[in-house]
Amino acid sequence: MTIGPVMLDLVGTTLLDEDIERLVHPASGGIILFSRNYESPEQLHRLISRVRKVAGREYIIAVDHEGGRVQRFRNGFTRIPPMAWLGDLYQKEKSKALEYAHELGWLMAAELRDYDIDISFAPVLDLDFGICDVIGDRAFQSDPLIVTNLAGAFIAGMHEVGMPATGKHFPGHGAVSGDSHLELPVDSRLFVEIGMADLIPFERLVQKGLDAIMPAHVIYESCDPNPAGFSPYWLQQVLRKQLGFDGVIFSDDLTMEGAAFAGTYPERANAAFTAGCDMVLVCNNQQAAEQVLESIKLPLDEQMSARLEKMLGAHVEIDLTGHRWMKAVEIAAEGVNWAQERECDES
Repeated sequence: MTIGPVMLDLVGTTLLDEDIERLVHPASGGIILFSRNYESPEQLHRLISRVRKVAGREYIIAVDHEGGRVQRFRNGFTRIPPMAWLGDLYQKEKSKALEYAHELGWLMAAELRDYDIDISFAPVLDLDFGICDVIGDRAFQSDPLIVTNLAGAFIAGMHEVGMPATGKHFPGHGAVSGDSHLELPVDSRLFVEIGMADLIPFERLVQKGLDAIMPAHVIYESCDPNPAGFSPYWLQQVLRKQLGFDGVIFSDDLTMEGAAFAGTYPERANAAFTAGCDMVLVCNNQQAAEQVLESIKLPLDEQMSARLEKMLGAHVEIDLTGHRWMKAVEIAAEGVNWAQERECDES
């Protein structure tokens, strides 16, 4: 059975009738979980099991769990530090930073796969130019080669436990001050400037088999008048043709203010698909989700669905009690302490 091209969210900690109605729609292909969907490890197991049963087909379950300030589940899960810690460590002890990146990718993915969650939308491949607060310490570093190396190690850890990786936010969100959740940022740099910096991690990791990419709701005005997530230029000409990417393209959330550029919610979805997205996210707005679902033309695109199938997590034996897990937890704690000390120094 084909995987639908729309990823939705859930209202709360249990499946409501309205959730089920959207979940069984043929255009629905996945859900993304938020903090409001999490109460306890036991509840999360029940919720995911119920989603799988009701869906009755291959269905992608996702979460934003990249570490630092973006980690939806806290109690019962290891706190993953912000990736900036690894970037800082890399400048002092390169080999240790790469080892730690691998183990943190493994830890994050292992704890989520243990609950049958397919993907965390990670890692962030944006560069931290000290301009964009919404990115900030979510980024590994400002040096594109360091970002490439650390993200590559992090992805290798994810892959070890069967979790596909999603690089975001293509072609780079780090050089704009605006938050695309609240506005539509504009990056005025020339393509050559972006290509010599922001694009490097995406290009290098695509060459290594990056599974998926999420574009930014940002306009790069010297290159194209459309935000990247609605731009055939960025998604087809640059990403698919120039970089040779053959994986999945997820839209960022279509309810974000940065997506309003494209019109109504169905118009936003259509623009994203036309540009080259394989799956669109519609979150925190039930009416918008229903409108988008009803706008999808059937039958579904088989080629698109085949790409989406690759985002289903692989079943790998995971030991979350052994020495490796305990060591990874210690590494994570070291990074969290670094972040707390840094926050105190800056306050």
